[in-house]
Amino acid sequence: MTADAAPANAGFASLDALVRPRSVAVIGASDEPARIGGRPIAYMKERGFQGEIWPVNPKRATVQGLTAYASVEALPAAPDVAIIAVPAEHAIPTLDSLGKKGCRAVIVFSAGFAEMDAAGAEAQDRLTAVARRHGIRLLGPNCLGVFNDSIRFYGTFTASFEKGWPVPGRIGVASQSGAYGTHLFAAALDRGLGMQVCITTGNEAEVALGDVLGWMAQAPEVDVICAYAEGIRESTQFIAALDLARRNRKPVVMMKVGRSMLGGAAAKSHTASIAGDDAVTQAVLDEFGVVRARTTEEMLDIAYAASRRIYPARNTLGVLTVSGGAGVLISDAAEAAGLAMPPMPEAAQEKLRGLVPFCAPRNPIDCTAQVTNNLPLITEFAESVATDGGYTSILSFWSQTAAGRSVGPSLHQQMRAIRAAHPDRLWVMSMLAPNKTAEYEADGWVCFEDPSRAVTAIAAMGQYGASFAKAGEPRAAVPLPQVTLPATTPSEAVAKALLAEAGVPAVPEHACSDSEAAVAAAEQIGYPVVLKILSPDILHKSEIGGVLLDVANADQVRHGVATLLDRARHHAPNARLEGVLVAKQIKGAVEMALGVFRDPVFGPVAMVGLGGIFVEVLKDVSFRRCPFDTTEAERMIRSLRGFPLLDGARGRPKADVPALAKTLSALSAFAIAAGPRLAGVDVNPLLVLPEGQGCFAADAVIELEGESH
Repeated sequence: MTADAAPANAGFASLDALVRPRSVAVIGASDEPARIGGRPIAYMKERGFQGEIWPVNPKRATVQGLTAYASVEALPAAPDVAIIAVPAEHAIPTLDSLGKKGCRAVIVFSAGFAEMDAAGAEAQDRLTAVARRHGIRLLGPNCLGVFNDSIRFYGTFTASFEKGWPVPGRIGVASQSGAYGTHLFAAALDRGLGMQVCITTGNEAEVALGDVLGWMAQAPEVDVICAYAEGIRESTQFIAALDLARRNRKPVVMMKVGRSMLGGAAAKSHTASIAGDDAVTQAVLDEFGVVRARTTEEMLDIAYAASRRIYPARNTLGVLTVSGGAGVLISDAAEAAGLAMPPMPEAAQEKLRGLVPFCAPRNPIDCTAQVTNNLPLITEFAESVATDGGYTSILSFWSQTAAGRSVGPSLHQQMRAIRAAHPDRLWVMSMLAPNKTAEYEADGWVCFEDPSRAVTAIAAMGQYGASFAKAGEPRAAVPLPQVTLPATTPSEAVAKALLAEAGVPAVPEHACSDSEAAVAAAEQIGYPVVLKILSPDILHKSEIGGVLLDVANADQVRHGVATLLDRARHHAPNARLEGVLVAKQIKGAVEMALGVFRDPVFGPVAMVGLGGIFVEVLKDVSFRRCPFDTTEAERMIRSLRGFPLLDGARGRPKADVPALAKTLSALSAFAIAAGPRLAGVDVNPLLVLPEGQGCFAADAVIELEGESH
């Protein structure tokens, strides 16, 4: 048995009627253009929507000059999409009438549902049930709607258009927040960025963010997707959408807000309490190459750069500058962003020194202000950076020089020519020249005033390129073991045995019911040994002194067994005691921690990090959805800040990373095979020995759903 790959497209095209309608009914239509029920009509009339607009208002014969209809039943036909702009108490019967009329796409402006209270949530459930009964794609309730300027459709009541209408462009916005989604549009408009499609999901009673992302991933109107999320409500469509966007080479830049910890029963396992829902979401975004923006400015910077549609798979940055200080600033920003800046070849450096002896040609390539006295040098330096350096992204820093009357025109001419000669590179200009920005952009340049912002955007293009390069790779099939979980939470010994059968090896050990059995086991294993209390009800033994190290002889074993049993009876008088566990004490290993927990949205998620107390204190951990193969497991391990401890730092022997990766992959397969009764697994510490010697679980906990300790 193997795990399935990511789900395929699951009906994203069914949102076409919501975003590309030919007929629109507005229930609750108002003759006042500034009212909620009036704005969609006013906007579509002003912009020249070519389809039919059918206002529904029983009190008027006309609405804004259009024939009005007294009811849904009186409409001349089933509209492609209907907008419900009536009080919440009328929304459900209105939706039912639309369903009976044959309408299959509805936008619900009405508020007063799950965002309010329990009664509102119950009403929203009834609204959803009506939509599903009629096969209606329902956007909202409590949403600001949608606009698609490519067909002049405005199913929204935002006031953002008082600033102006969308400018040409191919950036789409998918937002759970209507106010923030339209704020993004307004901010983009201020920067001259073309956002022609915006879909806000509100309460997500039926259509969720994943559906919208999936629609944009296959929509010809959209090349770049900006997303705003407060929380992911479902995983299937969300994952399918991100997968489709990556396969279609459409970059997604997301602002995911909220970094709260998982609460209550969802955080039963130690691993889950370390993770938090934000860390899991981040792992999923990383898996599909989604770039996460920290600010609105950063989101728009990345979307702007992505609009050039140049995504280097192996991104390297070459910097051409007239300022040494700017070069240092850019280098610092590149290092922080993980963007490689390899040096120019030695021969190229010598060639450039021959042109300007006091230049600094390594990278950044500081050609100095001397080039402004001999303008043809600009072309020679730029050509060398592109050809000799071979950089996939090139950032040119000219500050206010680009705007000057003396140098600006010649600089622009030469930069235009060099970019045209190498159109496959990402060419970025950092300059204080607002009078020249539009001209450079028309030539294909990406322009920023601030070079640090430019570096962030360039790094993001490389992240997209690397992810797109992997899009065609099928997700590796991971064999799943046969797993039968016990009826109740198992003891450490049973947990280790279950995991060992699945490929997570355990330290040699024996479960013993009394001191003499423990002595016999210790002498068979060889001293020193570790003694641990054995009880399915005491999962975190170190907290009650339930672990003894360096037990060196038979007398110490006998005394240790008595001590452990006394401590268990004192600290956990109701615990079931099965005796003690006698284990081989392994030294010279790196302690790691592995874990699994069941995320309420994305299902089983695996973790790896430094072991012992460090996993909780440092939180240097990596997460992935289960299952995954050893290649992905090794990527997780190598992403840790503490990886040098495994890689021979400061004279240490290199640890057996392949064995660790194999064990982590096996744990991820175990998590899937165990099924929904598995709440979590903690393997801490996992002792990783030097290369070729393997790794062994020194402690393990398996928690089952419905049980607490």
